[in-house]
Amino acid sequence: MDRLIEGYRRFRTETWPSAHKRYEALSLKGQKPETLIVACSDSRVDPSTVFGAGPGEIFVVRNVGGLVPPYHPDSRAHDSSAALEYGVRVLKVPRIVVLGHAQCGGVRAMVEGAPAEAREFVESWMAIAKRALGPMPPPPATDEILHHYEGEIVKLSVDNLMTYPWIAEAVEAGSLALHGFSFAVATGVLSRLVDGRFVPVA
Repeated sequence: MDRLIEGYRRFRTETWPSAHKRYEALSLKGQKPETLIVACSDSRVDPSTVFGAGPGEIFVVRNVGGLVPPYHPDSRAHDSSAALEYGVRVLKVPRIVVLGHAQCGGVRAMVEGAPAEAREFVESWMAIAKRALGPMPPPPATDEILHHYEGEIVKLSVDNLMTYPWIAEAVEAGSLALHGFSFAVATGVLSRLVDGRFVPVA
């Protein structure tokens, strides 16, 4: 906690003096983010850092694997779907970005099986993608195999977005655009999904 509190103190002394008017405006007028980002919970991949975004600019949905589940309304808890609903139907964001990344622990858990300590929720969560992507190769997975499925998760998530009727309607009306990206942790290179393949952003 000491490190977190010290970070807050730096925020108050170094950031707040020049940013307080922006925060005050956001508190009075509410948020109007331009982009909803679905990203992995991985601590190495912060969407605000990758895209250089400030407060109020992006509405971030994070979960293990950065996975968008298919549309399936029922009485169970659906945190990612709830965030999508709020971002699209209430905030009316004009774009959704699915941000995948290299060395994803969620993808490894999907391909090789979840760690013994994380089978209560992680295994069934990542099985959402496993069922859709077909049989997984036997472990241990190579870096090439993991890299392949890291990209496939992004493609699947973009496709799954279109199973939500209010997302599909907004896309068809031209008021909402969907994008896929992947971030390489080791190199800092961001790649964009274009016509089924990932192209580094210049």
